Formats: sequence, C-alpha cells, structure tokens
Amino acid sequence: MDKLRSMQIFVEIAERGSLTAAAEAVGKSLPSVVRILASLEEVLQVRLLNRTTRRIALTEEGRVYLERCRRVLADIEETERALSQRQSEPSGTIAVTAPVRFGEMHVAPAVASFLERYPKTRVELLLLDRVIDLLEEGMDIAVRIAPLADSSLIARPVGSIRQVVCASPALLQRVGEPAHPRELADQPCVRFTGISPGATWEFADGDGRLAVPINSRVTCNQVGASLEACSAGVGFGRFLCYQVMPLVAAGRLAMVLQEFEPAPTPLSVVYPHSRLLSSRVRAMADWLVESLGHSMQSAQSGGSIRYCRQPE
Repeated sequence: MDKLRSMQIFVEIAERGSLTAAAEAVGKSLPSVVRILASLEEVLQVRLLNRTTRRIALTEEGRVYLERCRRVLADIEETERALSQRQSEPSGTIAVTAPVRFGEMHVAPAVASFLERYPKTRVELLLLDRVIDLLEEGMDIAVRIAPLADSSLIARPVGSIRQVVCASPALLQRVGEPAHPRELADQPCVRFTGISPGATWEFADGDGRLAVPINSRVTCNQVGASLEACSAGVGFGRFLCYQVMPLVAAGRLAMVLQEFEPAPTPLSVVYPHSRLLSSRVRAMADWLVESLGHSMQSAQSGGSIRYCRQPE
C-alpha cells in the first residue's frame, strides 16, 4: 500500500467527517476509499474510526494517529517548499469571519489592503456575532473576541478588548453617575444579548467578582440598535469598548465604572492546523495579526478611549 497516500486520505476523512466527502476531495470512488482505510487499520492493527450509517468518529488511537499524520504531511510540505527555494505569490479565495462591528471597523480595511498587496487573491468576509466551527462552515480564518477553548485551533493573540458600561450625558445628568456597580440594579439598562445573554452584569470588585442584576428596559440582539437606545438615554448599556468608541468620541455616550471592569476579553486570529496552511491563508493570517496589532496600538494611545485596561 502507498502509506503516504493512505495517510492523506485518512486526514481527509477525519477533517471532512465523511467517507463520501473525502472520496470526492481526493478524486477516488467511495469503495476505493473504504478499502484504503481498511488496509490502513489492518496494517496498524488498530481501529481508527468508529463508523455507523449516519456518522463517523475518531477513536482515541485515531486522534493520536491524525495528529501524527498532520505532522508528517506538514514536514513533507515544508521540505518541498524549502527545496523549491521560492514562495509562490498567494492566489485564490480565502474565507474570513469576524464579529460584525469589529469586522466593519478593523477587519474590512485590513482585507482591502491585503487585496491591494496580493491582487491574485479573493476574500469571502463573513461578519457574524457568534462563534462558528471553522471546518463545518468552510472558513479559513476567524478573528475572535472570546476565550478560546478549542485546542485543535491555532490562536495567535493580538490584544484584549475591554467590556465597558456607558450612558448618555442626558441620563447621567438626570440620575447621576454611579459610584459602584450595585447602583445599576436600581437604574434602567439596555441589554445587548451579544455581550450579556443573561440579566446580570459581572464586575471586578477588589479581589473578587460581583454579579449585579439589571433592570433591562430594552433587550436587543443587535449592537447597533442597542447603542442607539443607550445613546438616546433609555438606560445604561454594557458593550465592548471598540463598539462605543465613535459615540464616546462624538460626546453621545460616556463610560462609567471603569475601575470595576471585568478582565478584558482576548482578541485573536484563529485558524486550524498551522503547518498545513496554504500560502494564501498563511499570508492572510500574518497580515491580520500585524494589521489588527497596529489598530490595537493606535487605540491604546488614543486618549481616554482605550481598548485594554491600562496597568496601574
């Protein structure tokens, strides 16, 4: 048997979750792929996949073998690239996903400059305020503002984003600026479910955490509408810092309770299997890390409106 080709086909099966999809990807018939998998398991004397009529799942031995196969195939790819002594210009389509408002403000400009630098590339930019499975959704790269729990993904840190509480100047003049988060329990609030899925807001209070139940006059799943309600004086709102920056700069919102902010949320560029990236995806990942890093540095020095909590 061709061990290298068998390893490649096994990786395709594992990543696509389907024998049929893997067969289509490698240009072989389904019975041929089934025979190759069976031969590989026979040679290894272990079962790599548990198969039912509806789905396939990796065994523990299969998960270990999958990672080893990826490393071997990556080493071969890197060796061939080194021997060729050249890197081809990135070309083809790259699928990128990011949060809606952050994508509009920072990712879209970075993508535009990337396309100018690499004219043979195309980008599909999907802006969503939810975390998606990159492989299931067919995405190459994600810009995420969230803690990362999936160890199968490569996460390159860019910075961290503050969660801030804001109110309109008119509301602050009417009810006063709160001195402690507990005061919010008696005040009207605007709840953006993308930040606060529940009816409590968490704060840092000394060495501990404080959960404050809020009185939500408006609950909305869209950040734009939530910001408009907040700036119209409907209530106090909690948002990610970059979301409120234009309104704070325009004097329509003011940040309060900054000394009680919870730990900032990580901002990362995320992608699967770093050593098996195509040149175009690798180039885009590097570009986003650098471009977004510059954006973060600019925000850090932008007066009182900062993405990250500053060291005391």
